[in-house]
Amino acid sequence: MFHRKAMSALLSIALLMVLVLAGCSSSTSSNDESASKDGDKTVIKFMHLWPEGSSKAQFTIVNDIIKQYEKDHPDVKVQTEILGNEQYKDKIKVLSASNELPDVGVTWAAGYMQPFVKGEMFAPLDDVIDSNFKDQFVAGTTEAFAIDGKTYGLPLELNITPVYYNKEIFEKYNLEVPETYDEFLTVVKTLTDNGVTPITLGNKDRWTGSMWYMYLADRIGGPEVLTNAINRSGSFEDPALVQAAEEIKKLVDMGGFVKGFNGLSNDEAKGYFMNEQAAMYLMATWELPNYTTSPDVTQEFKDKVGYFKFPTYEGGKGDINSYVGGPGVGLFVSEKSKVKEEAKDFVAYLVQEWGKNSVKDAGVIPATVVDTSNIELDQMYIDILNDLGEASNLTLYADVQMSSSVAQVHLDMIQSLFGGQATPKEFTAKQEQALAEEE
Repeated sequence: MFHRKAMSALLSIALLMVLVLAGCSSSTSSNDESASKDGDKTVIKFMHLWPEGSSKAQFTIVNDIIKQYEKDHPDVKVQTEILGNEQYKDKIKVLSASNELPDVGVTWAAGYMQPFVKGEMFAPLDDVIDSNFKDQFVAGTTEAFAIDGKTYGLPLELNITPVYYNKEIFEKYNLEVPETYDEFLTVVKTLTDNGVTPITLGNKDRWTGSMWYMYLADRIGGPEVLTNAINRSGSFEDPALVQAAEEIKKLVDMGGFVKGFNGLSNDEAKGYFMNEQAAMYLMATWELPNYTTSPDVTQEFKDKVGYFKFPTYEGGKGDINSYVGGPGVGLFVSEKSKVKEEAKDFVAYLVQEWGKNSVKDAGVIPATVVDTSNIELDQMYIDILNDLGEASNLTLYADVQMSSSVAQVHLDMIQSLFGGQATPKEFTAKQEQALAEEE
């Protein structure tokens, strides 16, 4: 599953890879004709990161898909190499340096892909999308794997970020689920007036606060205002981005967040929600097992948890069906593969079958739209999946969109804004300066 804490490490690896690739000679690929054949069968080399020991559910899904694909394509053999997450990242780096990538492998989105694409190591997959996935991917997922208008990875997983809430606390104070931001502020005020912590937040990790800011930017300025500031077709000093920062300050000043939030990690902050000491918790859907299937959480607590979409902002350009989130891993096809067309066909098949099985078998939300009419799942999963089917936009986490140096500025300024060390205008000006210096 996509994990935010690992992303900064991934981006650092990406930067190292740029240096590695820059120094590479045009090595001969090991995917020669003999390596692509096993007797009369075409061999597709597939490297992934779901070992049976540590990722049994995902391993089983992929293994079953491979068996069925080979049964349906008797002239093809899929040869797998399976490594743990960190081992996988290390080996891909080594293989890329010698132009020996597998025919099919796992990749992450955005900055992680840059050096591979720059080195012409990943094949564009727009033809696969056009042929096999018309309107099947959740809005915004393939865009995260696109660079300069071409798509270089097919996303498998997806996380969006709803607001989880304690239904019992809401009922106690006669609170309704807010649909507008003004209604949301009324909920916050009612809770603070009654001595209840409205929102738990572990902003020591900073990306947690960034999600609150991103949603306000989206609801006020629309789905493109923040992305445009980052890609430099817009400015971080756009009035909507300043206004979003002003709303964060207002929320902090009215006591919306748990005491000491800037010194709490996300894991520490989560405890306030799990222990029913805070009414709301904004976090990605990787938390769903805690509220549905986890044997370590009581059913009594699970029954108290609901969720709602981040509310709309009066007069804003945002849409309630626009989400902050991001895809997890996706699949690439090597540009230098000797069996590129067969590899593309296998990737399309794997993504389609993964979409049918990942939720019910592994609790992983796929990047493709799921038909929930014939599937047995916890109701919260069904509701989330149905919401995804109506998604109008998915905005990738801001720090993931940015270079590592600008992301550091963004995260530092998020903590300063929430902590009151930076005014809203200072918050936006500092980030505009960091982005402009990179141009």
